[in-house]
Amino acid sequence: MTTVTLNLDTVELTDEQFYRLCQMNRDWQFERTAKGEMIIMSPVGGVSGNREADLIIELGLWNRQTQLGRVFSSSTIFRLPNNGDRSPDAAWVSLERWSALTAEEQEKFPPICPDCVIELPSRPDPLPLQEKMQEYLNSGLRLGWLINSQDEQVEIYRPSREVEIVQFPVSLSGEDVLPGFVLNLPVI
Repeated sequence: MTTVTLNLDTVELTDEQFYRLCQMNRDWQFERTAKGEMIIMSPVGGVSGNREADLIIELGLWNRQTQLGRVFSSSTIFRLPNNGDRSPDAAWVSLERWSALTAEEQEKFPPICPDCVIELPSRPDPLPLQEKMQEYLNSGLRLGWLINSQDEQVEIYRPSREVEIVQFPVSLSGEDVLPGFVLNLPVI
């Protein structure tokens, strides 16, 4: 991962300009932090890509049965309400909140914070992802899981609560955000 810091006094990308930049450079995956730092994400390897796919399958199968919302892959950038354009490894938005967006907002970078995000560090240092999880919380996240397979632990993020750390093996509950959803680790 490479971080490019933009001095917002001299360079200011509008949301539309950032969207066009991403569209013109489809081989690159960009994010912007709430502070305006641009991040160029490197592709993940086979193990991380497989874990991400497994998570999306699990979440997607649950959502297909419940039809309570929409599931998104890491290719989706969300324009967060408290600034930042972020792309979680897996995300879910309730159908009610998703349906409140216009067709254009759904088509571009949705201006919404997911109700639930799942992040998987592909490197040993999860610090940038912890900051990213805090950005989600500041923007309205209801449930977040930072799954660190290397350390065999999960950091659980919820609004107005301390981060909870649990060790593998664990069954993660979707709580009231993803009712009835259970993710058993280490399955991925």
